Amino acid sequence: MTIETPGSVDQGRRDRRPWSRLLAALFTRPLPGRDRARDPGRDPGRDPGHDAGPATIDFLCRPEDAGVIAPPLPARQVMPAWFKRLAAVDAEVLSPTNNALTVKRCMPFIDALTAGFILPLAAEVRLSIADGGKRVDAGWDFDRVMVSNHNAHQVAGHPLAPRPPSKFHNYWTIRTPPGWSCLFVAPLNRPNPVVEIVAGVVDTDSYASPVNFPFFATGPDGLHVLERGMPLVQVIPFRRDCLSLAADVRAETPAEAATRDRILRCTRAATGWYRTQAREAR
Repeated sequence: MTIETPGSVDQGRRDRRPWSRLLAALFTRPLPGRDRARDPGRDPGRDPGHDAGPATIDFLCRPEDAGVIAPPLPARQVMPAWFKRLAAVDAEVLSPTNNALTVKRCMPFIDALTAGFILPLAAEVRLSIADGGKRVDAGWDFDRVMVSNHNAHQVAGHPLAPRPPSKFHNYWTIRTPPGWSCLFVAPLNRPNPVVEIVAGVVDTDSYASPVNFPFFATGPDGLHVLERGMPLVQVIPFRRDCLSLAADVRAETPAEAATRDRILRCTRAATGWYRTQAREAR
């Protein structure tokens, strides 16, 4: 299959809080229990009896795909190999003027890395990139469509043009409780040298069908083998009502300035202060 700029569309199957606490509320608050009645109009075909039981986000596949396509995993269980090898303190640069800490001690970095779930590539895909990215050929041996193309006019003026917009096909349906959506984004702090995923938000409490993932092939010319299980997309569930905060843009008060200075001094006074004193436990 050839994916080029003039290709057809879809050839496959068809109280305000500090920001640290807001992010925790968005990305780490446990999903609510499913003891509330769901609106049948918002969740077609849902069995009401499924609402009982522990809070979950559902990843559903066809019975014949179970154990065949790569399964989603909590992001904290899919840590990059380079990160696992990295020491928390680099002994070679440790000195009186350098604490030698690495990103393995950076909680904001780690919290982004481990937020939500990783949805991997279902099966192996081969991408041939040519002519500076203007031509992309995709192939696979799996018995389902893995890659298809969009038309160039759908992203006219995009900075990555004239690279053709394409999409990976996903065979997992994701379902969340009422009021919850999912942010689909390229895996955070896990750069992919071959493809760039286009981010999107889907109301997965009502859209009970697989979501496909648009992308641009950004790698160098040549043949690239994308292995089954490659981290493809990070799935971060969040409550939509947390996005409706009113903004208060102003100069800080003397008390707020004092708090800011105190936090900065505490951070510099002791290694790990943010992790132990300011960060909400996950």
